[in-house]
Amino acid sequence: MPHDGQAMQSPIIADLLDVTRAALPPVEAVLTQALEAMRTRIAPAGKIDATLLESDQYAAHGLAWLATYVESLRQMQGWAERLQDEGRFGEMEQLIHQIGFGEYLNQIAGGIAMNQGEVARLADLGVSADLDAGAAGQLRRDGNSDAARMALVACMRSNHGRATFGATGLDEELEMIRDQFRRYSDEQIAPHAHEWHLKDELIPMEVIEQLSEMGVFGLTIPEEFGGLGMPKAAMVVVSEELSRGYIGVGSLGTRTEIAAELIICGGTDAQKEHWLPKLASGEILPTAVFSEPNTGSDLGALRTRAVKAGEDWEITGNKTWITHAARTHVMTVLARTVPDTQDYRGLS
Repeated sequence: MPHDGQAMQSPIIADLLDVTRAALPPVEAVLTQALEAMRTRIAPAGKIDATLLESDQYAAHGLAWLATYVESLRQMQGWAERLQDEGRFGEMEQLIHQIGFGEYLNQIAGGIAMNQGEVARLADLGVSADLDAGAAGQLRRDGNSDAARMALVACMRSNHGRATFGATGLDEELEMIRDQFRRYSDEQIAPHAHEWHLKDELIPMEVIEQLSEMGVFGLTIPEEFGGLGMPKAAMVVVSEELSRGYIGVGSLGTRTEIAAELIICGGTDAQKEHWLPKLASGEILPTAVFSEPNTGSDLGALRTRAVKAGEDWEITGNKTWITHAARTHVMTVLARTVPDTQDYRGLS
């Protein structure tokens, strides 16, 4: 702590954006090395060998986390530079940016905790890196410092009650949407969510009807089919704000998002004209029938099969965790349509 007559020195690194920008190439080089090393291990002939991937899945999992961390740093740099150009890169935003960079760089160098018992270390990926020097080293030492964290907490306390801590970087329209759904979540969802949970009740139809009236189910569906034609960011913002009140409500719109995306990308014109307007209005509630018992997120291990029978498909198998299952009008089912396959290539 400073003595009497001694000013507290700011924990924010000088020329912060220049420093974080300079820290990106070293970690990008690490990712490039890791990708090349993994190609050698699981794709020696140029194409991924499923057997080798299975036997080396620990390292492959670590590579995915490393790639995610590096991309997160790139996106964070872009966020900070946009705010700087707009004159909104204030003390809180600088601290968030600096602490995030410092922590991620330290985890990349020392090990990324993928879960409590699984840590991705560069040595496991077959690479080594010196992230102690230059901008990366400075951020590892000073980025996520105790002083920086204390300063950030002080900023957060002085901004208590705000929707978010720090500028989100959203445009004005998305900010308005966020505020609208935050108010709705606070007033209509949060006060009742715990009771719904304790009673194991379905989300009331009244809530679903309100969400429909607010356009939740047609956010990204093109206007020509009755939707709002908004970007995916709108769906993310709405889902996040509804989830603040109750995550069960936050997931509702994503079911329609999945069904509409599949129809838009792969459906016939007739299917689009029939289904999309009804999905956008909330007249039809779809559900995604993907998960199965004992498979978790490994979609390539799904066993439910579909066999063509005339003009129809006969589906045999078990599914679980189906949102809207008791209310749905249409199901998007992921099933194995190619016999004798055991990975994602046989799925439709």
